[in-house]
Amino acid sequence: MANGMEDQCVFCKIVEKKIPASLVYEDEYTIAFMDNHPVNEGHTLVIPKKHYATIYTLPERETARLYKAVKKVACAVKKAINPEGITISQQNERGAGQDIFHVHVHVIPRYAGQRMPRFEELKEEKREKLESAAAKIKKHIQTSAKKRRL
Repeated sequence: MANGMEDQCVFCKIVEKKIPASLVYEDEYTIAFMDNHPVNEGHTLVIPKKHYATIYTLPERETARLYKAVKKVACAVKKAINPEGITISQQNERGAGQDIFHVHVHVIPRYAGQRMPRFEELKEEKREKLESAAAKIKKHIQTSAKKRRL
């Protein structure tokens, strides 16, 4: 799958299961996992499995697949974590704050009056806490899938 820049991409390594991540959701085209430096409990990243550096090169079909997964994850985060709101954020290029050059969408639980911190202000979360949040969110994704099949 990976070649060139993708060989160094941490998100491509997560897709290939070469490095650990607290997975929340996966389908044929996308994968969602807990952000290691969360703003709040439940902060999830959703990415296309195929490597694209920015949204500018992401084909429309892939964009639709990505945002379909983003909605599924956002609904599950809302039910699992019960925040007052959800911020959905996607940055492109350094000037916008992109630090990993693989398209990714942040699904961030938010609370009234809370300001968005800068990345350097965020602390790395322990894997156990990330896994706990992932389990809560996964449960709601699975419940929603069962309801749709009924």
